[in-house]
Amino acid sequence: MSSHNERTGLQPLTKSSFISKENGQLREPWKKYTEQKNSIVGFIGSQLSSEALRRYKVRVDIMKKSSHYMNVMWKDLSFGDQNYMTTSTMFHLIDPWKFQRMKKIGTTQVKIKLYLLEEFYKEIKHGKEQLETILCTYDMATFSSEWESIRERLAHVTKALSDFNSVLIPGKLHTKHRLISDMGHTKIPHIRLAVNIKMPVVFDKKESHSFQQSAMLKWYIEGQSTLHPSEQFEVRYKLITPTTLEEGSQFGTITASSFSIEIGNLLPEKSYEFTIKRAETYCLVYGFWNDTIILKTKPSPTDHVDYFKKASCCFV
Repeated sequence: MSSHNERTGLQPLTKSSFISKENGQLREPWKKYTEQKNSIVGFIGSQLSSEALRRYKVRVDIMKKSSHYMNVMWKDLSFGDQNYMTTSTMFHLIDPWKFQRMKKIGTTQVKIKLYLLEEFYKEIKHGKEQLETILCTYDMATFSSEWESIRERLAHVTKALSDFNSVLIPGKLHTKHRLISDMGHTKIPHIRLAVNIKMPVVFDKKESHSFQQSAMLKWYIEGQSTLHPSEQFEVRYKLITPTTLEEGSQFGTITASSFSIEIGNLLPEKSYEFTIKRAETYCLVYGFWNDTIILKTKPSPTDHVDYFKKASCCFV
């Protein structure tokens, strides 16, 4: 399997390429040129290879498709126990209006993060293209005269990579005001907020099938083989291009607590669109994406009979 350098034609320069025939010594300008050029080739190979860029793009797509939630953490100031009360009790104490305000801030934070990820990815990709152009077009003299601007370009791409990775880290939300109103002589627990993500839900295209009047749907979460107790999914379905009143009523929403579901009472030989996403919860701040699959139900036995009757009439 060919390496990145072989595919792009960007080969490191070796000292033996420029040994002086007169004294067998490496000329200083050539030595500096080879070191500079090889440093760029190495940087592209390790940080900006085609495989690396593919991984960066996958991370952006996953973040856009994931569900983002407000994570509430609390601490008993008396005993230092973060689990001294239940989640339901904590939400009962939190001011609903203040919490909704923090959710809006969390939504804004997620949108900004997704925008920055896209921008940093574009900068990384564009930076690679510029560096490859420099390697392919600059001779030794140009490399020497433009080295400062090349270093600035390298620093810019390096910073874009660092910023890209920092945005992937879940961020805390800073509250200006207490989320819990005054509790008299009772000590108010210290609350911290952060936005966490859950991986997207995706249909298993190979294991999802349709039958005559039903469809068996299966899905999974990337990197998660078991179902968490509190996880629920929202499955929507609708008949594509209905033409009658009966067909127009062929739609619905079902909540599931497993990785599969069977939907019945469908019409035969019709195309249905199914979508799935995580069920909305009180702490959800961003999660608009859903996966989609289209399945066509099998024809009913009467359809086959009618077909053969019509076909036999043609030969009478």
